[in-house]
Amino acid sequence: MRTSEGDPARTLALLWRRSEPPRRGPKPRLSVDAVVEAAIALADADGLEAVTMRAVAERLGASPMTLYTYVPGKAELLDLMLDALWLAMPREADPTMRSVADANRALYTAHPWAARVTTARPPLGPGLLAKYEHELGAFDGLGFSDVDMDAALTLVLGFVQGIAAQEPATSPDAEWWEAAGPLLAEVVDAERYPLASRVGTAAGEAQGGAYDAERAYRFGLERIIEGLEP
Repeated sequence: MRTSEGDPARTLALLWRRSEPPRRGPKPRLSVDAVVEAAIALADADGLEAVTMRAVAERLGASPMTLYTYVPGKAELLDLMLDALWLAMPREADPTMRSVADANRALYTAHPWAARVTTARPPLGPGLLAKYEHELGAFDGLGFSDVDMDAALTLVLGFVQGIAAQEPATSPDAEWWEAAGPLLAEVVDAERYPLASRVGTAAGEAQGGAYDAERAYRFGLERIIEGLEP
């Protein structure tokens, strides 16, 4: 899924809570914040696919039609969910590239579904802008132009999201490798694939599988920081 797929004007009004409240009738039982919290809880428990307007309404004990008076659809709801997560992120006084990366990885660990959302057209809410302002501070004063500061931050965030997007699906599975090992030993020709055989075997033995998210994260982050630091 990708962000900013809903109506731009309505989405921005919701992100900044500029929508006009009902002028007549009883006080609303729900709120946009309550709808967003319920949707995040559903996504955390069962994945983003489980977040439907009906499912969120059931979690809140309301009818789907009632929910539409607060949020027009799932596209707008997704933007609200991400912005709420970004707004709640901790922000230290003097951010570094490492602390920015670690904070984003912590967010994806707590909310794995967020790593699978494409944000090339980001929702421009208060959470995103607070996050962007804070994280740019890690690059300010390092000699980058403004354009390169943005590119450097994009590099770090893209790396973290890429690692997080793979993590749940590719964690080491000892039983799978035990079952696949005998056949692989028969079909993989070490003379034909000498580098793949040597390196793959060494990495597999060290990591307990083909992929170790923690190792990949730490190794990659160190290389990125070394490349970006003056």
